[in-house]
Amino acid sequence: MNRTPSTESRTPSTEPRTPAEDRAHWEQVADRLLLAVRPYATADHALIDLPGTPSVNGRHSDGLEGFARTFLLAGFRLAGAAGADPHDLAGWYAAGLAAGTDPKNPGRWPTFAECNQAKVEAASIAIALHETRAWLWDRLDESVRQRTLDWLAAMVGDAMPGNNWIWFQGVTEAFARTAGGTWSQEDVDRIIALTDEWYAGNGWYSDGLTGGEHRNFDHYNGWAMHLYPLWFCRILGDAAPSGVLDRYRTRLRRFLQDQRLLVGGNGSPVIQGRSLTYRHAALASLWTGTLFDATPLAPGETRAVASRMLDHFLGHGAVDERNLLTLGWHRPFRGVLQVYSGPASPYWASKGFMGLALAADHPVWTADEAPLAVEQGDFTRALPAPGWLVSGTAADGVVRVVNHGGDHADPSRPHADDPCYARFAYSTHTAPETPGDPTAGPDACVDADPLDNAVVLLDGAGRASHRRPALRISLDGATAVSRSRAHWPANATWDPFGGPDTEYVLGPWITVGSALRGSIEVRAVRVDPATDEDATAPGHVLRVGGWALPVDSRTAAAPGPPAGDSARVVGAEGLVSRVVGVRGFTQARVVLGADSNALGPLSAVPVVETQRAVTPGTVYVALVHLGGTEPHALPQVVTGAEGAALLVDVSWDGGARDTIRLPAPRKGSGD
Repeated sequence: MNRTPSTESRTPSTEPRTPAEDRAHWEQVADRLLLAVRPYATADHALIDLPGTPSVNGRHSDGLEGFARTFLLAGFRLAGAAGADPHDLAGWYAAGLAAGTDPKNPGRWPTFAECNQAKVEAASIAIALHETRAWLWDRLDESVRQRTLDWLAAMVGDAMPGNNWIWFQGVTEAFARTAGGTWSQEDVDRIIALTDEWYAGNGWYSDGLTGGEHRNFDHYNGWAMHLYPLWFCRILGDAAPSGVLDRYRTRLRRFLQDQRLLVGGNGSPVIQGRSLTYRHAALASLWTGTLFDATPLAPGETRAVASRMLDHFLGHGAVDERNLLTLGWHRPFRGVLQVYSGPASPYWASKGFMGLALAADHPVWTADEAPLAVEQGDFTRALPAPGWLVSGTAADGVVRVVNHGGDHADPSRPHADDPCYARFAYSTHTAPETPGDPTAGPDACVDADPLDNAVVLLDGAGRASHRRPALRISLDGATAVSRSRAHWPANATWDPFGGPDTEYVLGPWITVGSALRGSIEVRAVRVDPATDEDATAPGHVLRVGGWALPVDSRTAAAPGPPAGDSARVVGAEGLVSRVVGVRGFTQARVVLGADSNALGPLSAVPVVETQRAVTPGTVYVALVHLGGTEPHALPQVVTGAEGAALLVDVSWDGGARDTIRLPAPRKGSGD
């Protein structure tokens, strides 16, 4: 299969590996990561204080995080090796466990009352203790085991936040129960009931509810909401509540039918959602599917996805010269962090190594690699639970997601747009523009305007409107439609949970529809007044942004004045991002960004704009392309109307046809 330079599945220095060599490679990477953190540990191993800017939780919490998350990796490494331990992982972490739970130790672990984040880390410790029970837990002094259970006991009856955190309680109490500690049936019943409430269907969970709705779709679906319930069952064994193991296996199997589509030929997962610095933790659900016989993937495809993803990050700066995981995606980059991100946070990537808990003779480690889903042929899918359209193209290995579903925002009030949730499109080969450092305080990104893959109105000062919260209108075949109220926040600093409280100027309704096939999205827009004042207020210029690409500083052209109806960017690795105005857009240009993209220090975004203020109730159409080459043929677009609804009929090269239907909002409502 011919590939563009941007879609090589392995880094140039990596030769194909046999199954046995692949397993050895994973073990070697795990060992390097584990040994590299030891110089940063306290003398008693209780805390691992990695260098870098501390999280909002403080260095004490970050030190526990360093212990717990690397202990999880050590747990998987020991389990799959049947206790073979050339680096004394069991002894090293046993010493830290003894010191961390000693209440007389000045460097002990923080309690849950002292530090909420400790509850997160307790779950990693519980899973690691379960996996290493024969080589670590059973060999601890009785006093250390009791202190550990006493530290965990404070989790019982705790009112956990209403998201994946409930399962930190679930797995912690499960381990405590098997070790003679404290647990609560009431907690278990509540956790199971909430998990069922958050299940959105077709294998997808919302990570809690926002405004009573399923709106929180991201990688937590795999690395938390599927992982922990099944590990809870693994720890409890026959004591697990009746029926839950089969229920969770069935849901995971269905989810993996979709997740296998969301990995690019380059090995990258879709770059969307919070906690992106966890990187290959995105593999957690694939390995969990194998561990629990809950996967539709053949063993060779599972390992192919896993090894491609590991190589992708190793080859793009995820590990520094000290063999420490960095805070960022491809490179150290604070724009994709959250306030809870600290130097040890990236080690949740340990979940991506859980395949090492499988024995070396398991089929996943002996079968030959199979092609990834995107390598097997082009595909277009609608994923109804998250409200996504998905397109993968085999020629360039790119997987694109068009987002008309969850935005992680309470629908009852406006929010500043979080670029990792509010953009109209995400992919395996591009990252959203995230200028500034959202961890630096509530005023860190005051002027961060939506740009790439955004549909915005520009106010008189040239500021772009924001989208969140969005209302899903429809998802049908290859088309989807959503609507939002344009608003301009005084402070655009973003946060996945809503951002700082700030004043907003409200504007018209913006209804956006998409049709996605191959490398091209047809993006249609209508603008309607939300109030009588909107109908008489000065109009706004409409702008549609395309895909942001990292560009080479030697070849990036300086942005010029708007001209023509098409703008194009060629990325540093050869990808092409292009936007073409089809109806109503007559101005096109390229906008450059500096240190605003996780994939490179210089980036560029093509945009198209209207020359003058938009006309309410009129359809505007642009084509948005991302691919390894220029599109072979552009779709033909014809516009019309059906009552108050505006129609966009799309005829694709090859004969497929779609219709985007943009209904008018009801007066006084976005419905």
